[in-house]
Amino acid sequence: MADATATTALDGRTRVLAWMQEYGVYAAVVVLLLFNIAFTPNFLDVANFRTQLIQVAPIVILSLGMALVIGTEGIDLSVGSVMALASAMVVLYLGYGAPAAIVAALLAGAVVGASGGLLVAYVGVQPIVATLALLVGIRGLANVLVPQLTEFRNPTLIGLGSRSLLGLPLVVIIAAALTALVAFVVKRTTFGRQVVAIGGNRAASELSGLPVRRVLVTVYVISGMLAAGAGVLATARLQASDPTSLGLLTELSAITAVVVGGTPLTGGRIRVLGTVMGALLMQLLAATLIKHNLPQSWTQMVQAVIILAAVYAARGRRAA
Repeated sequence: MADATATTALDGRTRVLAWMQEYGVYAAVVVLLLFNIAFTPNFLDVANFRTQLIQVAPIVILSLGMALVIGTEGIDLSVGSVMALASAMVVLYLGYGAPAAIVAALLAGAVVGASGGLLVAYVGVQPIVATLALLVGIRGLANVLVPQLTEFRNPTLIGLGSRSLLGLPLVVIIAAALTALVAFVVKRTTFGRQVVAIGGNRAASELSGLPVRRVLVTVYVISGMLAAGAGVLATARLQASDPTSLGLLTELSAITAVVVGGTPLTGGRIRVLGTVMGALLMQLLAATLIKHNLPQSWTQMVQAVIILAAVYAARGRRAA
């Protein structure tokens, strides 16, 4: 009888943890929305929603690449610095036209991503070590290339960060399109299944003949290019290149969005929509605290609690 009671309690705990991992981020977003509707003045203004979506779009793009990397049981700490490098490249090549500047920035992100992927896949360096070195080195390179904040007046590039299409900001449309593309890749392509398989069991994937190293390098290249794209959009919105502060600590925001969204740090699973909701949750949380005159440091402490809760739910579910 006691054993049956214990088993029932364990099953109940497992179901709760499974529900938290699957739907906790959606529930948290709904709760925050209801709280703001009830207690935050002018929260339902269209201008407010537009601002929140514009601000979260680069983080969503950044988090999509991070989700793919974490899906392989890796991590990419260099993405914030890649944003800064992309911002520097935009200014350096803007004289050749906005398209050339954007291509140069994306190529720079791909090169940084490939460097991280090669270190992880072929040299055997731990992802956190390889990308930490890139985080420091790339930020330094960006500051050498563009030592100070540099404004620009290119209308094409500025339009990328300020124009709208059918009433929606262009940056939001781009983020939504990239989300759909990454979700399709993860769910419907062989490459997506290989990424998940490698994260679930790398040794078994190698034994079964999967191109593990090639897939790993590709994943880091995609992460680098998405980070560079986020850097271009952020630079366009600011109408200035600022490698010193652009993208600073955004790697932590991306990791938080991915983990809170239900993608485990141990790999083997990728929740694309959950990642987007995780980014929205962090943006809503920061906006809520600011609108209620609470210090920015509160956001970081609450983020830490949310991360711990997400990790606990994932670990508890596996242990059960």
